[in-house]
Amino acid sequence: MKLQTIFTRWVVTVILPILPLSAQANGTNDNATHLIVVVGAGGEKEYGENFATWAMRLKDAAGKGAARLTLIGLNDSKEKDDREALRKTLETDPKKSAAEMWLVLIGHGTFDGKFARFNMRGPDITAQELDEWLNPFQRPVAVINCASASGAFFKQLSRPGRITITATKSGIEHNYARFGDFFTARLGTLEADLDKDGQVSLLEAFIVASKQVEEFYQGANRLATEHALLDDNGDGLGTRSDWFRGVRATKKAQGGETVDGFRAHQFHLIRSEFERKLPPEIRAERNRVELEVNHLREAKSKFEEDVYYAEMEKLMLKLARLYEKVSADKPISAGQ
Repeated sequence: MKLQTIFTRWVVTVILPILPLSAQANGTNDNATHLIVVVGAGGEKEYGENFATWAMRLKDAAGKGAARLTLIGLNDSKEKDDREALRKTLETDPKKSAAEMWLVLIGHGTFDGKFARFNMRGPDITAQELDEWLNPFQRPVAVINCASASGAFFKQLSRPGRITITATKSGIEHNYARFGDFFTARLGTLEADLDKDGQVSLLEAFIVASKQVEEFYQGANRLATEHALLDDNGDGLGTRSDWFRGVRATKKAQGGETVDGFRAHQFHLIRSEFERKLPPEIRAERNRVELEVNHLREAKSKFEEDVYYAEMEKLMLKLARLYEKVSADKPISAGQ
């Protein structure tokens, strides 16, 4: 066996699993992640208080991660047209920035069999309208809909290059959803750091929150009325948390699609100390190469062994050269 092949196998089996899966790079002109939190109409007082608590957790997490925050739905505006406030926010936000944009919807939703809606103060927003507002964006976008009946948003919002998470698997699951409670609680701490890289990814928060929702219903001896879904490959099918062991999917996607999860694992609201040291241009290229590594790993069965490891070695060397460019004594701000 060639020495080169032996070396590559060692890199793939030993080094690759412990390489950090980074956050999507932010651009040089707009380095900060933009977190948009929309709090819908609470209805009953208890629900309104819960939704406000979840939103404040996200506000705290945004502060820790040096993210740019837009909070809609908690002010005392007399007009209270939060739908228009969201439209203007999305309209004015950069469309081609390399920085991540997270849109989190907290509240209640409805589905009448045709239209899915997120309930807001003033006019509601439909899944179709939200999709239209998001279509111009050519940047990393994640939409996390924590509302009841949010699964009805799923197929409408699923797009290549966009991450979509819903608290329910369909519009039929219309009861009060608790996913947002556990999800927002996990983003600001390291309790959901499954791969122990010092940061919590969007995927990790989804997996842990979904598990805690399941445990809640089991502990209360109640039938679960919500089942969260994640899509980041654009196929509109979605993946449940029980597909994952740690942060790795244990099943294959239909039709040869790349399995969901890897892209979501590159999104972090609060980056680790290691990630904050990486210049944005290095992080951007590293993320691109990591995606190539993932695609190659999933297609391993299509290659002869030596060819597979030769291709993997090329990617590993690209990663090594990128890390060589990083100066350990040059700190980078948390917003980068």
